[in-house]
Amino acid sequence: MSPKLPRYTVPSLTPQEGAKVAEILQQRLHALNDLHLTLKHVHWNVVGPHFIGVHQMLDPQVDSVRVMVDQIAERIATLGGVPVGTPGALVTARNWDDYKLGRAPAIEHLAALDDVYDSVITFHRKAADETADLDTVTNDLLIEHLHDLEQFHWFVRAHLESSSGALPD
Repeated sequence: MSPKLPRYTVPSLTPQEGAKVAEILQQRLHALNDLHLTLKHVHWNVVGPHFIGVHQMLDPQVDSVRVMVDQIAERIATLGGVPVGTPGALVTARNWDDYKLGRAPAIEHLAALDDVYDSVITFHRKAADETADLDTVTNDLLIEHLHDLEQFHWFVRAHLESSSGALPD
């Protein structure tokens, strides 16, 4: 199904190009909304000896991802699209499994978050690649997000990493 063409978009893009970029961004909006909720879920449910460090590490990540969500939604609107941020739309559109852990030790949550960040970053990079020749402003925004997402992923992995630099299997 092709996206509905916007009545307007940004200068230098056709309505078709604006709609294509907005469609790419809508998937990132869903992923980042899901990431925000997952990070908060972990924040509330982490336990064990590493509790406080992980608990406090996650709030700035939550805040930063919420800013990314807002930036993506506003970019969709700027392109003439309609950002959809409802829970039902997210659940319907997503192609990944729901986060499985409830109350669990910090290391278990961090191992699960390692996988979550890996997926979010992989698809954010794909979106950046897809917009590179189409819309430099959107591409710059996605690259800016990747900087923070990759740093947060490093924070998670630093907790999992052995002194030799290996991650658990």
